[in-house]
Amino acid sequence: SRKAWKIRRGWCWICDVPVVAIVDGVKIMFYANEHPPAHFHAKIAEFQAVVDIDSVAIVAGRLPPAQTRSVLAWAASRQDRLRLAFAAAMAHEKVGPIE
Repeated sequence: SRKAWKIRRGWCWICDVPVVAIVDGVKIMFYANEHPPAHFHAKIAEFQAVVDIDSVAIVAGRLPPAQTRSVLAWAASRQDRLRLAFAAAMAHEKVGPIE
């Protein structure tokens, strides 16, 4: 299991995912092994989605309708900061919080 792997190795890929924001209960994240096009990951409960930063649209997965509206509105007003955070994640740099 991942938990056992974390204990044995002291690290696991999902445990070190930085949450850069929480929007209407949805965690907004960038993974360390990001790849183009610019996007971020959104997760709440059993729902997960990948959101394209340039088009501000869900390109994979889904979120509940109310959270979809909140996350997309939040992302639309922060596209420049999200692009910078994505570039930092691709460069394996620390990604800080996005207000």
